[in-house]
Amino acid sequence: MDLRAWSVLLVLCGAIFLEGIDIAMLNVALPAIRADLGLSTGLLSGVVSAYVLGYGGFMLLGGRAADLLGRRRMFLFWLAVFLIFSGLGGLATEGWQLLVARFITGVAAAFMTPAGLALITANFPDGPLRNRALGVYAGTAAGGFSLGLVAGGALVTIGWRWVFFAPVLLAAVLLAAAVPLLRDTAPPPRPARAFDLRGAVTVTTAMLLLAYAVVDLAVGPALAGLALLAVFVAIERRAPHPLVRLGILRSARLIRVNVTAHLFLFAFAGFQFVVTLYLQELRGWSPMRTGLVMLLAGIDTVLAPTLTTWLVNRHGAVRVLFGGLVAGVLAYASFLPVTEDWTYSAMVPGLVLLGVAFALAYGPLTMAATEGVAEREHGLAGGLLYTAIQFGTALGISAVTAVSLAGGVSIGSIRAALWLPVGAVVVAAAVTAFGLAGERRPKPAVVLT
Repeated sequence: MDLRAWSVLLVLCGAIFLEGIDIAMLNVALPAIRADLGLSTGLLSGVVSAYVLGYGGFMLLGGRAADLLGRRRMFLFWLAVFLIFSGLGGLATEGWQLLVARFITGVAAAFMTPAGLALITANFPDGPLRNRALGVYAGTAAGGFSLGLVAGGALVTIGWRWVFFAPVLLAAVLLAAAVPLLRDTAPPPRPARAFDLRGAVTVTTAMLLLAYAVVDLAVGPALAGLALLAVFVAIERRAPHPLVRLGILRSARLIRVNVTAHLFLFAFAGFQFVVTLYLQELRGWSPMRTGLVMLLAGIDTVLAPTLTTWLVNRHGAVRVLFGGLVAGVLAYASFLPVTEDWTYSAMVPGLVLLGVAFALAYGPLTMAATEGVAEREHGLAGGLLYTAIQFGTALGISAVTAVSLAGGVSIGSIRAALWLPVGAVVVAAAVTAFGLAGERRPKPAVVLT
């Protein structure tokens, strides 16, 4: 890749890093926000839920909007919105102001993220070069989650508002670089009134209801959301210019990738939350110390753009993904014997394995998500992938919370909750294994530099 290609890639990677670090830093800052603003437990959880609702509710619409209206246009506009409302979150003096800011920040991420992934596939040709770009992209995304815990702990010592102001500074730099650097293919011509408004309203409402149901584990909104999804399918079948071409969902490979992504992030988010509870609630460790412990899993930031890319070019994305899922099973299972006085050295093997698992799984998931999909629908494919990821993250946290906090945080409840990540990754590995039989082993390819 030449200098311009690297510059484009770094801008797009910066956006996914921004999204990851924003979520991780906020989680560390929640206790300080509650103490300063006097928020109730329900309102505090709503600060997290509002982002999930915006992100999960608008992701499918965001992915399709990138294909129809232009990936560059959507990326730049919603990066600016992300910048503005992250700053407003830092200025909030009331709980409702923070809720609104987080919801719109989530909406911005829902439009920006699939547009960014589609821009990578548009700017880098299929093959080793795209694999390398997506490997760097995946490593940067993982780095955002890992480094966000440490950065959040450091920034909270200065003041929790810097958890919101720091992303503003990073977003401003990215926006200034993105305007002259990013290029995009022209969006496909659309006849007058080609935008499927009924489909857009229906699917967005359905996803909002489902996101709310996942966050609160509520049955009523889940049923209402599923009913609206059925209405959406009926609308799309009759629409002359559908928002989502239903034929894309006939790909068994695409379905497997999204189910695996959902389960993998369910496990990762649930595990991270349980370990944070264990270290801070049971062991009394500080947010900064907790973040430094979890930083060991950040080895994926180095492995994803190097080892993973090489393995994918030699063995294919699905085989590497399966290896990552097996490493994930071993990582989560290694924490099952946890005790109240576990030493850090006992945690090290599991955390290293977790970093390896994330490096081998996350990148191939992003590669497989658009494989075999027409380039004009890469935004939609990205929207489907990140919808699965976001719902998996939200459901993983909700599920382990229901288990670990049902009778108060104890070593018994921590152990019980840790079984959920193990089970989720076992199922994900089984789903991926079904796809291995139909995969052809690729010929080794030379990685371009």
